[in-house]
Amino acid sequence: MEHENDLKEALEFLSPSALTYDEWVAVGMALKDGGLPVTVWEQWSTRDAGRYHKGECVKKWESFHGGGGSPVTVSSIFQMAYSHGWSGPAGHALDWNDDIAAGPGAQPEGRVVDPRWVEAHELALPEQWDPADQLKRYLRALFEADEYVAYVTESFMADDRRRPTRGCWDRTAGQLIAELDQCGGDLGKVVGDCDPEVGAWICFNPVDGTGRKDANITAYRYALVECDNMELGKQQAIIKQLELPCAALVYSGGKSVHAIVKVDAPDYTEYRKRVDYLYAACQKNGLTIDQQNRNPSRLSRMPGIPRGDKKQVLLETNIGKSCWDEWVDWLEAETDDLPDTENLAADWEHLPPLADPLIFGVLRKGHKMLLAGPSKAGKSFALIELCISIAEGKPWLGQFNCAQGKVLYINLELDRASCLHRFKDVYAALGLAPENLANIDIWNLRGASVPMDKLAPKLIRRAQKKGYMAVVLDPIYKVITGDENSADQMAKFCNQFDLVCRALDCAVIYCHHHSKGAQGGKRSMDRASGSGVFARDPDAMLDMTELVPTDAIRQQLHNKAACRVIKAMLDKRGHADAYGPDDALSRTRMLAIAKENLGLADLRAIDAEVAAAEKKADGMTAWRIEGTLREFARFDPVNLWFDYPVHKPDSGLLEDLQPDGDVKGFAARGAEKRWGSREKLAKNKSVELSTAYESCTMDGKVTVYAMAEYMGLKPDTVRRRLKADGGYWIDGTDVGRKEPGSDG
Repeated sequence: MEHENDLKEALEFLSPSALTYDEWVAVGMALKDGGLPVTVWEQWSTRDAGRYHKGECVKKWESFHGGGGSPVTVSSIFQMAYSHGWSGPAGHALDWNDDIAAGPGAQPEGRVVDPRWVEAHELALPEQWDPADQLKRYLRALFEADEYVAYVTESFMADDRRRPTRGCWDRTAGQLIAELDQCGGDLGKVVGDCDPEVGAWICFNPVDGTGRKDANITAYRYALVECDNMELGKQQAIIKQLELPCAALVYSGGKSVHAIVKVDAPDYTEYRKRVDYLYAACQKNGLTIDQQNRNPSRLSRMPGIPRGDKKQVLLETNIGKSCWDEWVDWLEAETDDLPDTENLAADWEHLPPLADPLIFGVLRKGHKMLLAGPSKAGKSFALIELCISIAEGKPWLGQFNCAQGKVLYINLELDRASCLHRFKDVYAALGLAPENLANIDIWNLRGASVPMDKLAPKLIRRAQKKGYMAVVLDPIYKVITGDENSADQMAKFCNQFDLVCRALDCAVIYCHHHSKGAQGGKRSMDRASGSGVFARDPDAMLDMTELVPTDAIRQQLHNKAACRVIKAMLDKRGHADAYGPDDALSRTRMLAIAKENLGLADLRAIDAEVAAAEKKADGMTAWRIEGTLREFARFDPVNLWFDYPVHKPDSGLLEDLQPDGDVKGFAARGAEKRWGSREKLAKNKSVELSTAYESCTMDGKVTVYAMAEYMGLKPDTVRRRLKADGGYWIDGTDVGRKEPGSDG
């Protein structure tokens, strides 16, 4: 099979004694799924002589049938090895599915020791062998004089190996030490003779003098850390670098060093929590722990006893941190990767410079921006427009000036051809010459995208030296990790954007969709789907909501479209002097001028082109962008028309429109209670215009300025209201009522 050597390397790293039963079974299932023979699983399992039973692997193997919703594959073995501190196969080339550190020298979360760089040393065994002194020092380090000690010196044969008997537990540490003082170096006189090929065991927690089970433990003081799949000197080096608060460090006389770690738990429940924490920390730092050693009555090796051709030796006592709390505080401080606190007085006179603006008045370089909106708002086109604006140093959406620089567009949704065509179409629609195409890089990841926590390090590695000013991800639903409604999970997801910002010193810009339902009654920052983290995390959030143009506004669009077509034809035929600025605003006047100056063929062409222009105008959708900004003052809402494939600024037609709201919302109910329904409000505005117009007719000719003075409004506001109402014509500053059925 492919990568078989890598698999065997991962399996060699894993110790069966460090796995739970379910994990051991999963290894077997994974090996079978990968097409390897049962002998591989059986040979590996024999490394745990305490749990291996001949024939059990073959029996289990026959029950593995694969399939199901989540089959166990060889990837499970790699994942287990990584979680136990494996650094990956030697000499392995990085590919798409590999993770890398976020930055030079970065350590995985929770790790303070890199086992690949730990130097192994020879164990410091005593030059003079004094068995009684070995045990006395051990007892003094772990027990109070009046605490009962459980130990085992006899064994019996079971499953082809020697196992400890129940042992003894009827003497205190003080009594044992007194007898050791009188034994003349003969431990057998005190604890009884043992088989020198097997050794002896001792319980590291005190008991009640009636047994050595968990129920007999009187103080949950220590836990055993044991690793048997690496060099002895390396085990000891990692234990010391981890600053484990060890009461004693004992060489087992076999493949492992036993660390008796101070956990000082008040009860069994807390003991389990602390041991879980301890074992997890050890695993992350390269010590593959024997998981069978969790219980407080577990036996460890008794120092001062021979074991085969070696000895069980007390190496050191009271090393590392002084207690559990001190060690946890130290470990958390070493692994939190958080910056130190700063005193404001030290920086007051020398404040660091603010990052330069990327989108002026909206976003700074190195910050994050979210563009939110419903489906069909043209969010992707808006982001492509932004990429082009940054590359060319031109205003975005006709409103926001942009700094010029390089930008990376990560396309997660479109196929490559469609994406490239979109960029070319948008350039053409914006009327921009593609003078700085080299400033735009595109990373097409449709069908190859991975969750953001996996994508971030790959992105950083690829973009580290490109000098991007901005990275644009479109859309983020393709890379979301976890439940988008979970604040905790989305906070971790959004933290990946911070990682990219810091590592690449660039802005990260992304888009997200609205939640379902009407959005008008919500604040702009509450419209994005999922957790509120989406809206509150970025430094700038721009929200797009749809506006529904009235028939009068659509009529104005038709009028403008017709005027543009007729004007172009008149100009083409050399009749630009046949119309004035006011004429160019009226469809009726422009048609009359066209009939006076153009032939029948041109008039027919105008009819066809006007129909096409009106159809295109009917396809335009109206949008309002509102901003929630962290670094800048909020800008006035920006109204736009999405005229495929680009967004164009509105000339004022949309100003009085409001997004469709959810009338069930509290705010909408309150507004309706104060001001009346939207239909009633529109009717009132129409009545107000009519009253003002009728009043101004008493002075003769009605003007925008006269109506503005009467209504107490600005002339531009009156002009917009007259256009929106649709029942009036405006000629310069003059105002008149339209004849019924008139369109201009």
